[in-house]
Amino acid sequence: MTLTLHHAPDFASTIIRFALEELELPHTLALADIDGGALNSPDYRRVNPVGLIPALETDDGPIFETAAILLWLVDQTGRLGPGPRDPDRGAFLSWLFFTSNALHQAALAMFYPHRPAGEANSAAAQAAAQDQITARLGLIETLIATQGPRWLSPEHPGVLGYYIGVLVRWLIFLPPAPYGIRLDDFPHLRSVLAALEARPAALRVATSDALGPTPFTNPGP
Repeated sequence: MTLTLHHAPDFASTIIRFALEELELPHTLALADIDGGALNSPDYRRVNPVGLIPALETDDGPIFETAAILLWLVDQTGRLGPGPRDPDRGAFLSWLFFTSNALHQAALAMFYPHRPAGEANSAAAQAAAQDQITARLGLIETLIATQGPRWLSPEHPGVLGYYIGVLVRWLIFLPPAPYGIRLDDFPHLRSVLAALEARPAALRVATSDALGPTPFTNPGP
């Protein structure tokens, strides 16, 4: 299997990097010069017509969108999430797409409130996004506390944990955070993320991309 990940450290492609390292899949990194306009080049638009990262080039052709790449990796390897015949597959898919369509999108509204609302309404859009993120992290906290699914637990690494971990990193710790969201308010989620960031694969990515030794629970300055 030949894999090339179009990547910029601490962007959404980092989520895919964590998964690839956890799976120990050989891959090449194609570092994207975002500020230099690389994502708008004709060559890159043939890989990802949307002009965003991540994008993963595979023997079957390119894949873009974070959740799509993560799901493809799960299905190709049979690891880091329930397979198509697993009884937990439906719940896993529901929460993976909830993370992509609800939590990730609310995070983008927090970071770039002018995009959905316009400059004049940015403050209101950001406040609404903060409420949404707090509520949605609360749903994930309840899921872990009450159901303890294998695919989102401290004992077993999974693509969903890495996805949520990177979003939490951005929302709670990185400038211009804090946004008023505290990881200590979600102790079960914190346990999952603490276990993930201590894994050898996560430590390799954290070192390579300069994310700090505890990238999800306490990245530091």
